[in-house]
Amino acid sequence: MTIRQPIITVAGHVDHGKTSILDKFRGSSVQESESGGITQKISFTRYPKEQIKKACPLLKNSKLELKIPGFLFIDTPGHAAFTNLRKRGGSLADLAILVVDIKEGIKPQTAEVISILKQNKTPFVIALNKVDTISGWQKKTSVQESIESLPAHVKQEFDTALLTFQGALQSHGFESSLFYEVSDFTKELAIVPCSARTGEGISELIFVLCGLSQKFLTKRLELSKEAKGIILEIKKEKAMDSIEAILYDGEIKEGDEIAIGTLDTANPVIKTKIRALEEILPLSQKYKSTKSVVAATGLRLQITNKEGLLPGVPFQKINKNLSEITAQFKKELSQAIKTDKQGIIAKADSLGSLEALLTLLRQSNIQVVRASIGNITKKDVISAKANLEINPLDAIIVGFNVEPEEDLDRGSVKIITDSVVYKLIENLENYRKEKQADIERSRLLSLATICKLEILPQYVFRNSNPAIFGVRIQAGKLKTNLSLIDENDEQIARVKAIQAEKASVQEAEEGKEVAISLPGTNYERQIANKNVKYLYANISESQFKEFKNNKDLLSQSEIKALAELAEIKRKKNENWGI
Repeated sequence: MTIRQPIITVAGHVDHGKTSILDKFRGSSVQESESGGITQKISFTRYPKEQIKKACPLLKNSKLELKIPGFLFIDTPGHAAFTNLRKRGGSLADLAILVVDIKEGIKPQTAEVISILKQNKTPFVIALNKVDTISGWQKKTSVQESIESLPAHVKQEFDTALLTFQGALQSHGFESSLFYEVSDFTKELAIVPCSARTGEGISELIFVLCGLSQKFLTKRLELSKEAKGIILEIKKEKAMDSIEAILYDGEIKEGDEIAIGTLDTANPVIKTKIRALEEILPLSQKYKSTKSVVAATGLRLQITNKEGLLPGVPFQKINKNLSEITAQFKKELSQAIKTDKQGIIAKADSLGSLEALLTLLRQSNIQVVRASIGNITKKDVISAKANLEINPLDAIIVGFNVEPEEDLDRGSVKIITDSVVYKLIENLENYRKEKQADIERSRLLSLATICKLEILPQYVFRNSNPAIFGVRIQAGKLKTNLSLIDENDEQIARVKAIQAEKASVQEAEEGKEVAISLPGTNYERQIANKNVKYLYANISESQFKEFKNNKDLLSQSEIKALAELAEIKRKKNENWGI
């Protein structure tokens, strides 16, 4: 029986130290060279057996005989795409390291990662990073010794941070203990306190990964004769496109014919040959040409046919079984992207990203009518526009790690993009709440209009037939044909015309000063002589009650104007509006 390297994803919140921990593993400093210190793409590191032994002296003193040929680490951007890198039967990752800053605990992205790991049933270990930031922390021979020899006040700070974190994990449904106190690894998560800066706890983290891999994953790690993998990224090179991929099972050779999955139900596979094959070098970001590779490893491929190729899709070596592979891919990919009868449009940069996005949208009870890979196009906008009449809250396109095409006419469609899933969903939920409030407010104000006008006696342009004078809109909106009353509930007139800045308008907003024309009104007799200072839009009692029940949709000035109107009406009927 031959076993392969476990595939291990390193995940967690931005700035909690994922790449720094991997740098400690491989003795490099990739993190410093990256844009803003944030990992820009998924990348992999081959970590051979010799390096494990070198980085983990604990193995010598233990009874653990190392059988695995090494690890394949996947470093991931600060979002959820990686956790949903899928293969048949579940997650691509055999194990995950969840990196958490001891002082910050579970942040939104951490919770997002936990949610997807839980859903995919991916076992994981906690790297409780940045222990060296605890004031008074002193590094000893081992992290256990460091913890046990802490002065009382420092120990208290460590324990408080640890217990707070364990409580948060419990709320996600996980029991946990420090790795050297775990009695049953099937029931408790192992927490390894560590520091990517000082290197403390890194050896222990590797040791725990070795132990878990060999105790629980041996069956899963058995190599089969079928070569299977995932396309990670399609890169535009000078001469030609190159494809980054992970081979997670079997062996593949230059010249082999492979089937690659697509999202096209009419043509569910691309049939192609491997023209050139390169394998990632151990502890490096560089590749070396080779004739054959064995899983699990990172690859760069040149293929003969790449039309319709998308990131995140599966591939498999064809061995007189193309129809079987085709049926399997068709089933697998149709299950990956399930949509609803109505909802928003979702776009992402890869299949894994799209699956992650759809998973988290469902958890937020947001329906998706159409989901696809790639930048936001005119076709997406047309689809979203169709939602305007059905449900304006669905006239939205969300884009994860993608952008709208240049010069795209969005019309009334809202486009929301982000490279962090939780921010994307947060922005979407906030927008939908605001849009819902606008819709309800428009519906409410279509029944009647709230309006309070302050008369400007210095601007009387005509006394009667019609009376024309200036007003300032103190609350609500002024519209033509609006019925006005004074402070004594006396009917004045309907607004025939509104003039703003020497031009006729149909309506004017709060704060504006305009001239109004009131037919059948005598300004001097009905307004000046009665010392009328304000005019109000006349609304019925039932309309008033409707406004009162929806106060949350009104501005403070509109609420105040309504209260004044109620007082005016109650001069004649004390129970009006109650």
